[in-house]
Amino acid sequence: MVTTPYIINEIYDILQKSTPFELTLEALLALGVIWIVFYKRTTKKPKSFAATNYEDVIAKWSPEPLVAEVSEDHPVLRTRTVYGTVGKRVNVDGNECLNLATHNYLGLAEDEDIKQAAVKSLRKYGVGSCGPRGFYGTVDVHLELEERLARFMEVEEAVVYSYAFSTIASAIPAYSKRGDIIFVDECVNFAIQKGLDASRSKIFFYKHNDMEDLERLLQQQTAQDRLKPAKARKTRRFLVAEAIYMNTGEMCPLPRLVELRSRYKLRLFLDESVSFGVLGASGRGLVEHYNVDKTEVDLISAGLEWSAATIGGFCAGSSFIVEHQRLSGLGYCFSASLPPLLTQAAISALDRFEKDPRIFEELRDRSRMVSEKLPILSHFQSRGDSLSPVKHLYLKEAAESWAAEKATLDKICTECIANGVAVVAAEYLEEMEKRCPRPSIRLTVSRLLTEQDVDDAFRILQRASEKILTSKG
Repeated sequence: MVTTPYIINEIYDILQKSTPFELTLEALLALGVIWIVFYKRTTKKPKSFAATNYEDVIAKWSPEPLVAEVSEDHPVLRTRTVYGTVGKRVNVDGNECLNLATHNYLGLAEDEDIKQAAVKSLRKYGVGSCGPRGFYGTVDVHLELEERLARFMEVEEAVVYSYAFSTIASAIPAYSKRGDIIFVDECVNFAIQKGLDASRSKIFFYKHNDMEDLERLLQQQTAQDRLKPAKARKTRRFLVAEAIYMNTGEMCPLPRLVELRSRYKLRLFLDESVSFGVLGASGRGLVEHYNVDKTEVDLISAGLEWSAATIGGFCAGSSFIVEHQRLSGLGYCFSASLPPLLTQAAISALDRFEKDPRIFEELRDRSRMVSEKLPILSHFQSRGDSLSPVKHLYLKEAAESWAAEKATLDKICTECIANGVAVVAAEYLEEMEKRCPRPSIRLTVSRLLTEQDVDDAFRILQRASEKILTSKG
């Protein structure tokens, strides 16, 4: 039997051999055990409801709705129905219309060779892969498309995403993290905005296409970096822009961005979604249009849902940039892969790009023609580069509120559809946009449009705007 003096001697020896840190840690642990054993057990528990009160409590309880209340004028509820295929002409709510609303710039949605290639792929592979790329979702056509895109864009590698929206929204947070800094144009599209949110980085918005404002922000950051050099060495800096801005139709000054990127040591991400298959002699986008060295742009992203007339998107650049996304791009890792038939449609579109580069010049000719005729619309002021297939029409006289102006434009669009021209007011999530654009009618140009088509469309637009604005007055 162990005697008490022996235990005391053992404790004394242990205390003599222990360091002050060990003694402090042991004391804290002992206090924690005492608190758990004595305090927690003696803490009074809340009184339970008496059996007789259960029915009253249940009667008074009201569960929260599974879905929040939605206003009757919510954009999702104001849908128009399309019957049949969508091409140069489209049937909207039973009205046969000339299509100036969808982003089928090159008219490839109606290309018979591409359709047949997609049907052949459907018969071979079925509808879809039913899994992400890393989990039995990679089919040989995905690898072929990535190889073809890399070769077409003249870069080392490309990675294909299932949706255009998730492409840039996944690419940004794959590189920029908390503590990093991103400089971005205030008019970037919603997909880029979501990528910025997911990155949790510090965001600086510069005025649209204003390089002086961007340089001012860069100089301010440089001055702060001098005060905290240790932190500055660990901070990565990114510059994000669109080649042609979906929200304005204007091109970014890429040569100037490249100059600032080099001077201030930034990583440049460029979204070429609208410009891919539009600008450049071979349709490679703004980088080709300005003849900028491809190594000056760290990452190029683009959607395949515009000029290529299919679904999905891709990022292109160095092998280091691309391979990182295969592990960190959330849209790549967790989304079911692009259906093989749509992948084949993209490959067939690239075939057309390479075999018939004249289609890009034809599209730019139509875009210039539309820009030259825009002054015919006396009730609107326009915005958009002459080479851009996206043009925005704004009312010359602004309404009393954003919602009122949007409602007026919706009425003009409805009147145009009833008279044979499909146009649409650009939709924005007013409360979620970082810099919500002014309401506008967004016109899209197709290579298949003729001068007579544009004249007829603008005549209907002019008549519809006069009718709606006059009745409103």
